[in-house]
Amino acid sequence: MSEFVELPDALVLDVGGGPGYFRRAFRAAGARYVSVDSDVGELAARGSPEPGSVVGSGMALPVRDDAVDVCYSSNVLEHVPRPWAMADEMLRVTRPGGVVFLSFTVWWSPWGGHETAPWHLLGGERAARRYERRTGHPPKNRYGRSLFPVTVRDTLAWARRSPRGQLVRALPRYHPWWAAAVVRVPGVRELVTWNLAVVMRRR
Repeated sequence: MSEFVELPDALVLDVGGGPGYFRRAFRAAGARYVSVDSDVGELAARGSPEPGSVVGSGMALPVRDDAVDVCYSSNVLEHVPRPWAMADEMLRVTRPGGVVFLSFTVWWSPWGGHETAPWHLLGGERAARRYERRTGHPPKNRYGRSLFPVTVRDTLAWARRSPRGQLVRALPRYHPWWAAAVVRVPGVRELVTWNLAVVMRRR
């Protein structure tokens, strides 16, 4: 993040941050940290919710316009039924010149189905049924309910047409730097990117 924004004293909003998995890292970098999650159980996953934890939907953030310096979300977008509503909300609450960092597991990648992978490649519902037959219980990440097919193509299309944001970088989050070019290869990028990170600058 420090490659794209000055973190000391920056106000960071972590969308879908649960109990604050990234709180310690952002605070160590000098940032002020607030977490928003729609699931009270997630917020309390490590005990009582920390001060600065807010219950709210990523698709309708309970935050005023232009309020934060950094809006961050890690591995949440694929769990939201209206991912572009959430992405637009992240830009809305970020001040002009601020940064949105958004990453997610790509649907067509080997891990796109989460615990139902790689069978999701043959269909999300089929993979969920197979998982339930094998384990005796439904998957936590249920296709069409809590897991949705988000692609590199659609994400880049959203980023490029956004009136509020300018695309700064799109890269495979967990790959070495020299593999970043795969994001520019249609088709191939859906399979090998695994986790896409998109950095936007608020206009």
